[in-house]
Amino acid sequence: MTIKLSRSHLSDVAKTAAVPQYDPQRLMAGILHFGVGNFHRAHQAVYLDDLFNEGLDHDWGIIGAGVLPSDQAMREKLAAQDFLTTVVEQDNNRTAARVTAPMIDILPVGETTAIIEALANPKIRIVSMTITEGGYFIDANGHFNPTHPAIQADAANPSDPKTVFGLIIAGLRLRREKGIAPFTVMSCDNIPGNGHVTENTICGLARLSDPDFADWIHDEVAFPNSMVDRITPATGSREIGILADDFGIEDNWPVFCEEFKQWVMEDRFPAGRPLLERVGVQFVPDVAPYELMKIRILNGGHAAIAYPAALLDIHFVHEAMEHPLIRAFLAKLERDEIIPIVPPVPDTDLDNYFQLIERRFLNPKIGDTIPRLAQDGSNRQPKFILPSTADRLARGEDVIGLSLVSALWCRYFAGTSDSGKAITFNDASADKLHAAALRAKQDPMAFLAFDEIFDAVSGSEHFRRRFAHALQSLWTEGTAKTLQLYLDDRLAV
Repeated sequence: MTIKLSRSHLSDVAKTAAVPQYDPQRLMAGILHFGVGNFHRAHQAVYLDDLFNEGLDHDWGIIGAGVLPSDQAMREKLAAQDFLTTVVEQDNNRTAARVTAPMIDILPVGETTAIIEALANPKIRIVSMTITEGGYFIDANGHFNPTHPAIQADAANPSDPKTVFGLIIAGLRLRREKGIAPFTVMSCDNIPGNGHVTENTICGLARLSDPDFADWIHDEVAFPNSMVDRITPATGSREIGILADDFGIEDNWPVFCEEFKQWVMEDRFPAGRPLLERVGVQFVPDVAPYELMKIRILNGGHAAIAYPAALLDIHFVHEAMEHPLIRAFLAKLERDEIIPIVPPVPDTDLDNYFQLIERRFLNPKIGDTIPRLAQDGSNRQPKFILPSTADRLARGEDVIGLSLVSALWCRYFAGTSDSGKAITFNDASADKLHAAALRAKQDPMAFLAFDEIFDAVSGSEHFRRRFAHALQSLWTEGTAKTLQLYLDDRLAV
């Protein structure tokens, strides 16, 4: 017998899960968040739930918003359960469920006027977002791309925007017209300098139609940088079933995640902010060292193991880490090529940090999948792997392992694993990458021709040679033998 999640059933749910110690109906909105996906509900919403449970800052509730069909699906699922979410935190030796309730509402997708009016509400003092790395309209070098069709459409119709950034600009414009101070814009995505990137995209879009207003945004709106971290897999029937079987809770879209979480942020909130330091958020003068550490070592680590695991028909991340060749490959790559070029981080031992990541990747309870790590590589590789490659090349240092990562990605996009099993892609550039990967079997340089991805490294003859040799080895020797050659220091030419 399961209990359907709702406010009226919280007393019954409390028998197996922690429940809010505050009345969700008494919350007032202070944050409008774009992209109410699993990561937001496992991270930002959990921190706020912790804060509200302490009886603090109940005027910082969340209103959700979005522009994608998936956002509308999320709205419908959560509205049916009073916008509550069950978060199941899973450590290697512990599993616990909690119900969080900081979400007040999610605005319907497509109701542009309602979203803009909500953005202009003076009670909204922070606009945050988790829209994935690929949602910022930037190129491989992190620069705003003004030629993107969605950007061009919003620039031509600024009063009827379709992108998150166009909506934010329209909301800021209405606030200025009404004499209301601007909100702070807070990115919670895994992008280096995510505050700067967000500012560049918003100001860049505004400048296409109203340069003076773009200058006003630059001068008046705060865009704090932040680093966010919590491994949060996608939700499927497996997770819904576990929650029902183990906790007796029927949740339309629960979130499963690891127990570990981290949030490091610049304290730039002119319109005010919740007291998040009371619940573990680190406010620091400079986020850059923390985010570079995380993006290079953790996100880079995920990108490194995704493709050899896929080529070896491994589905779960913890199973990849249990494979001796993949785990050893990751450790050698990190310690030989990635960690040595990560600048020092305050009060942090980088080798200890990597050991923590190994433990997190090995967590069998998370159920994180290789397909999730392998998706959207055309956006992730230029942010998580290729910057390390470029830094080492600039220093005149070798890139045997990092070139192998790029070659593994190319071999993956040929479309079959080593056993001949078909690979299903999840990447906006999948068609052209697949075609290029097939050509690269005979001409490796065909895969490096995408300037928007490889621009920072493709001009290096050293990288091109390393890449070509690694790709040839993957085709002739296979993934396992190539990994072993790398571990034995016999892959270089």
